[in-house]
Amino acid sequence: MKQALTILLLSIICVGAFAQQSTLVNDVAISSVNQNGNWLSYGRTHSEQRFSPLTQITKENVSSLRPDWYFPIPNSRSLVSTPLVVDGVIYFIASLNVVRALNAETGEELWSFNPRVGTIAPGRMRAGWDNSRGIAIWEGKLFVATWDGRLIGLDRNTGEQLWSTQTIDPDLAMYITGAPKAFEGKVLVGNGGTENGPNRGYVTAYDANTGEQVWRFWIVPGNPAEGFENDAMEMAANTWTGEWWRHGGGGNSWHGWTYDAELQQLYIGTGNGSPWNRKIRSPFGGDNLFLDSIVALNPDNGEYLWHHQNTPGETWDYNSNMDIVLADLSVEGETIKALMQAPKNGFFYVINRINGELVSAEKITEVTWASHIDIETARPAELPGVRYESEPIRISPGPVGAHSWHAMSYNPNTGLVYIPSIHTSTIYGDTGIDTETFQRGQWRLSTGVNQRPGGSTRNDAPASLQAWDPVRQEQVWEVLADNTWNAGTLTTTTNLLFQGRADGYLVAYDAETGQELWNYDLGLGISAPPITYSVAGKQYLALLVGWGGSMAALGGRGAAQRGWSYGAQERRLIAFSLSGTLDLPRQAPPLVPEPLPSSDFVVNADLAAEGGREFNGTCSMCHGGGAIAAGIAPDLRASGIPLSREAFETVVRNGALSSNGMPIYRDLTDRQLESLRHYIRAQAESALTQ
Repeated sequence: MKQALTILLLSIICVGAFAQQSTLVNDVAISSVNQNGNWLSYGRTHSEQRFSPLTQITKENVSSLRPDWYFPIPNSRSLVSTPLVVDGVIYFIASLNVVRALNAETGEELWSFNPRVGTIAPGRMRAGWDNSRGIAIWEGKLFVATWDGRLIGLDRNTGEQLWSTQTIDPDLAMYITGAPKAFEGKVLVGNGGTENGPNRGYVTAYDANTGEQVWRFWIVPGNPAEGFENDAMEMAANTWTGEWWRHGGGGNSWHGWTYDAELQQLYIGTGNGSPWNRKIRSPFGGDNLFLDSIVALNPDNGEYLWHHQNTPGETWDYNSNMDIVLADLSVEGETIKALMQAPKNGFFYVINRINGELVSAEKITEVTWASHIDIETARPAELPGVRYESEPIRISPGPVGAHSWHAMSYNPNTGLVYIPSIHTSTIYGDTGIDTETFQRGQWRLSTGVNQRPGGSTRNDAPASLQAWDPVRQEQVWEVLADNTWNAGTLTTTTNLLFQGRADGYLVAYDAETGQELWNYDLGLGISAPPITYSVAGKQYLALLVGWGGSMAALGGRGAAQRGWSYGAQERRLIAFSLSGTLDLPRQAPPLVPEPLPSSDFVVNADLAAEGGREFNGTCSMCHGGGAIAAGIAPDLRASGIPLSREAFETVVRNGALSSNGMPIYRDLTDRQLESLRHYIRAQAESALTQ
């Protein structure tokens, strides 16, 4: 009774505070460029352009932007999501999938919802880096997809849970980090897990009102002996060889979904193979549909319409889970209903979204696995030896990609796409891996590939912000960056471009020339893209500040040296305006943890070697390769917990810190626990002697 009264009071307060609420969030509203100052979906509109028509902030006055309000976010780490704004309320998701609604004018909290991931599923928090890229809204409901695979419908006025659906088999090593996609009264979710077990990817649409499954599309075919779900899977099976289903196949679609309201089509970007190495999962070759593809589906029933495969038979962790942007482009005097994507493989694709025909594809970074894309066949021209057939080879882009999930934006005024680009390479090989007997279980990080960094592919910078002309397929301007993990972009009708960077600066550029017009040091690496909205005639610029994503987990020594270490700086949601007067509290300075010395712990070399293998397969996804943590989790070399057998067991096997996001590993034996302690201490002592 008390809970019901609380919810009723919250509803009255929200309605009273925001009596102007009138936007019906549906396909008409989300498709509209003019949303009355709102930001209704991940890319603002169904086109995913991240383009705002608001005009108050201009090139002439952008230098006057100052913080207007901020909201500290306790117990958070990796913040990568896009907030949504509806009629004066801003909604966002943070660590452990906690969702909050704030007054978008003041930052005052209206409600919060905690799905209790750490309590409900402490054993499933083993990958995904505590991430969520966002939430979705449809009419009066808000949707959150949780780390452990639930899709939850909330009343967006009160935060009350209306329904919950489990979208993933709890026995499989899958998780959700992508923002749900709402369209036509349905909500779409996918999942990750390609690297963590023999998994088979799929996307599923659920009824927005009830949470009941409407349809599911499998991305790769299953065991032919069990029959195929549809004709598309039977077609795809002809492009696989061997017993691929024993390895799952992969293709997991964890991000990159666009609904085309004009053509009534749904486009999904698909993932890489499981495992990465095609010699293992499909030993006699084959294109392996629908890996690394853009697939068009009927949004009513999930039936296959057409596809374009960016990297046939991919074997480098290339995927196409990057955002898919829609626009009408004039190409050689003809208006093309275009779809644009810059996936990991280094090419920028323009595709006719009516039928999937390739219009053009050109390199946006250094590419050494293929010389070009043949427009007639829509296939890449691979170079010799790139599949590490006989020896290791340096390939660019590497698994980080030429462009990762950080959102690109498109400005119809300038005709340019703005891409956070990466210029790095990796040395791939499989020497010592028995590709015939390779098999892995669930929750074991194993790719079937030996890899090591190959360095930057250019001398001047490992990353850049590019302005790309999608019609001419050429770069118009570029701003160099000294870190490979910079956030997504936002562009406006006043021809401004905003981006947060890994060094902690939020920057405004002239979208036409790339000239820097304004910057603000936020004191912590930024991984989330900015948004802009207006309330009562006042325009705001807002973003989440919290170093996150895979680079904050696996970035190694270079990322760790940034000093955005676990717990050192406060995570925040910050809103700027031209009339802002707030002095933000200073962040704690960058901190690089120092390994903890110990004269009492004697490292056993054999145990440390065992522990290294266990650490790489179990712990490195968050605590970093070589136990060098890059910010998303504690640096265990600097922790006293591994020094105590009892304390280590309490945390790792008994879940003492599961409420903070540390998973439980009940299946680890005493020997495995002890070997992990010896490996961690060996890494600490090695660092202390360098």
